[in-house]
Amino acid sequence: MLSSLKSPEIIAIQEDGRAERGADRCHELTESPDSMPYTIAHLSDVHIPPLPPLSRGDWFSKRILGLFSWHRKWKAEHRMHIIQALQRSLDALAPDHICITGDLTFTTHPGEVAQATRWLESLGAAESISLVPGNHDAYLPGALEQACEAWAPWMTGDGQGRQQFPYLHRRGCVDIIGLSSGIPLRLPRTVGRLGSAQLKGLRALLESIEGDNRPCIILIHHPLQEGAARRGKELLDREALRAVLSEHAVDLVLHGHLHRPARATLQGRRGRTEVLGVSSASAFGDRYAPAHYHLLEFDRDDGQITIALRHVRYDRASDAFVPGEREALTQSFQAEPA
Repeated sequence: MLSSLKSPEIIAIQEDGRAERGADRCHELTESPDSMPYTIAHLSDVHIPPLPPLSRGDWFSKRILGLFSWHRKWKAEHRMHIIQALQRSLDALAPDHICITGDLTFTTHPGEVAQATRWLESLGAAESISLVPGNHDAYLPGALEQACEAWAPWMTGDGQGRQQFPYLHRRGCVDIIGLSSGIPLRLPRTVGRLGSAQLKGLRALLESIEGDNRPCIILIHHPLQEGAARRGKELLDREALRAVLSEHAVDLVLHGHLHRPARATLQGRRGRTEVLGVSSASAFGDRYAPAHYHLLEFDRDDGQITIALRHVRYDRASDAFVPGEREALTQSFQAEPA
């Protein structure tokens, strides 16, 4: 109920998977709930260059394969000047919030993690960014934990004493839930997995916020729709995730991983759930789709909350991101007056 937005509560996930409401400690972090339209930029797979030199210890790890792959085919694709154009575009469009669905790095080298941290800091206040990791941010055993520690300001839920998944960010009129699907693998595969504990926490978190009737967004790196990713790159427990979402009111699922735009729909408690995948935010476009991000707009129209989408695509000729036409994304849903 939108009247509840004036005093958003903390919902924290406990270690046993229960969702617990806390005091109104996140009020300072949220924009005015009556401030509409509220805009969110969704970007992914930035793979921030350049890759740092490897240490001697990395020569006998999976990182040596990643370094070879980077210089053989990805170095020319992920370009710093495109990331600079992205930042100019974000400055010009000035979204209220930014959602990033993983793969800031390529091999989760400590130098890459530090580089990504500086880039996140350059985007603005930590409260205005929600981040989840991708498979490249979990490149080796232990790497994901190091990345999560460094990026905790952007991945810690409101009221959580420490960083954990799932997390909840209540920003403006929107609830944003972050999931972690990246898992370390010794073989060159890029599958993802949430695991039973994270799925249990997600179910509890969705149940705890459902009565508030706020738009709800799920952030995850891997796509959850069938057929989106080929074998060896898929989310292993996608069917279990879809089962949880089908029981609850979720409006949008935002993902990356594919390096191309993707779109699907699921059926949820509130009707249709839109699933949106985005291209790499730094891609020149020789191997996959050119760089691209989403701009989502939440607005109020005669007692309804509506959600609209604009694709913002990189144009080589102008070295700039160009916004496309605005389109209605989902059916509107009834909300109580503020």
